[in-house]
Amino acid sequence: MGRPLNSKLITHPTRLRGATSSAFLSNASIAVISMSFDMVESTEPALSATANRAAVRRSGLAGRLWRYAPPIVWAALIFIGSSDLLSSSHTSSFIIRPLHLLFPNASEATLAAIHFTIRKAGHFSEYAILGWLTARAFRTSSQEWLHKGWFWLALAFVVCYALFDEFRQSFVPSRTPSIYDSLIDISGGMTALLVIAWRRRD
Repeated sequence: MGRPLNSKLITHPTRLRGATSSAFLSNASIAVISMSFDMVESTEPALSATANRAAVRRSGLAGRLWRYAPPIVWAALIFIGSSDLLSSSHTSSFIIRPLHLLFPNASEATLAAIHFTIRKAGHFSEYAILGWLTARAFRTSSQEWLHKGWFWLALAFVVCYALFDEFRQSFVPSRTPSIYDSLIDISGGMTALLVIAWRRRD
């Protein structure tokens, strides 16, 4: 008689089919997962490129706001201040009264002269700030012609705005337009521009 077959070597047909099915499902799952990763990797560059383009657009807009918003806002404040709001009759109420407390023995003429000097210093300083902000905007511009000609362009803007500001005051009853005020304004803006140019040269 032949040797009996080892029962461990005999594989039941049902177990064989189950093992085959499990292997098939396992391979199919691996294939699906692999395809999913391939699809994600293929779409990532497109999404990344779109995000980068959006970021560039945002940075461009943010850059322009960072450059041009400050001088525009400051010019608007000068425009508001040149109305009746900061006329001589109004500023005297909050300048001369403190001066009375600081200099109780000063005459009215002396206090008026100090008030006049403070107002003219305000003209000079507000346009010095406008000149600085305008120069900052042009110097950091991505446009080559603005970047290179920042000094003369900023000076032209300051001159034109100073002349326009005094001309507009001719329509405000409580204000007195003066070419001398325009010259003070222009001097303030030019001083700021010259300081910036001198510092850049050093």
